[in-house]
Amino acid sequence: MSRQFVTEAVMLAIYGELLLTPVPVEYMIPYTSLLELYEFLSSDEALMSNAEDDKHVKEKVRELVDYLDEPLNKKKIQKALNMPWAKSPYILIGESTRITVVNAMDTAPYGELFDPIETELLLVSQREQTPLLTDQPELIHRIIDASVPVQVFDIDDFEFAVESDHFTHNI
Repeated sequence: MSRQFVTEAVMLAIYGELLLTPVPVEYMIPYTSLLELYEFLSSDEALMSNAEDDKHVKEKVRELVDYLDEPLNKKKIQKALNMPWAKSPYILIGESTRITVVNAMDTAPYGELFDPIETELLLVSQREQTPLLTDQPELIHRIIDASVPVQVFDIDDFEFAVESDHFTHNI
């Protein structure tokens, strides 16, 4: 059985521990989050405050983009783009890690409180009844303040979330 989480694609590049898990994990990623990776690569804006860390993360983003651009993976992603809310076949990205791309389309329900990608993350989490994983404390606070009915974990609690049967959704 795999643990499932909804998260942004860039999280997989920034946090290597997400790919090295003690149990199988599936990350559900909105397609627009994948598109953000290309924006990060073409931008001069730093992702990390430390120049060395920023260079390393951008290399990891490039590796992830190159991997997802491989023909078989690209074909899987394209399958999800045929219909709103379609999911790609899973893509292996580690020994016990895989991603599923979700063609999330509706950004209206939380559009005023959250940006479009945050809204898609919330909607995928609700639709799939899968916890959201983030490194943004302010996003967690806004989710709580808005009483959005999703389970959310801070990246610092990832190990707990993976190991806890009570708090994660199994497939």
